[in-house]
Amino acid sequence: MAIPAFDKPATEVEYLAFERDSEEKHEFIDGEIFAMTGASRKHNLVAGSTYVAIYNQLRGKSCEIYPSDMKVRTPSTRSYAYPDITVVCGESTVDEEQQDVLLNPTLIIEVLSPTTERFDRGMKFQRYRELASLQEYILIAQDAPHIERFVRQNDDLWQFSEARGLQASLDLTSISCQLALAAVYEQIDFDAIDEPENSSE
Repeated sequence: MAIPAFDKPATEVEYLAFERDSEEKHEFIDGEIFAMTGASRKHNLVAGSTYVAIYNQLRGKSCEIYPSDMKVRTPSTRSYAYPDITVVCGESTVDEEQQDVLLNPTLIIEVLSPTTERFDRGMKFQRYRELASLQEYILIAQDAPHIERFVRQNDDLWQFSEARGLQASLDLTSISCQLALAAVYEQIDFDAIDEPENSSE
């Protein structure tokens, strides 16, 4: 989990002003501002390969894909997060005053790490589910070829599926793409000794 940047609760306005002047990225949850430390090498490789794999399939479609510099705001809790990858199909809706705040993601992808996995599966996903536009939520493991997929159903329940192994692939139906695990993990050597985990990603 990230490190709190403030010792006292902040307002949404204070957070946005703080973030505009900061050289680092921060997330905002329930009045707390959390500093996001640098991602690990493996995290960056997995996120980068996933971005490229999806971007190439979205060419010519009415979709936009954003890396981790685009904030997403959830409505009722007014929380702000930086997903690893966000896709919007159709017209993107951004905050009128904060052009880097997306309001209508179609698909969100998070790359898991030991320090963020519990939060990504729990509180963060709970907040993302407030977004009526969100149709798919994807969790990608770093330490093994394993991707989990949650798809919103008509009754507002979420259906779970997963893909394991480098020969597997996963259909991303909300954006009409397919994610091959071999492409996601093409730069990862699972036989190599893992680096120490000392980041929030």
